[in-house]
Amino acid sequence: MSEFTKKTEKELATLLAEKRQALRDFRFALSGGKAKNMKEGAVAKKAIAQILTETNARAQASKVVTK
Repeated sequence: MSEFTKKTEKELATLLAEKRQALRDFRFALSGGKAKNMKEGAVAKKAIAQILTETNARAQASKVVTK
């Protein structure tokens, strides 16, 4: 997770979009029978969850500061 803490919000948003697209591509390949690496889906899901966790943590931190 430390790799995501050093990125800006804009970088996290673009990385999130890339990972979501990779997951879509994996699911499409899986249904078509073209998926070779079955672990790729789990890795993409984990990265998406880590990015969302970091984004939400930053949002919560900014709420606490502004109150």
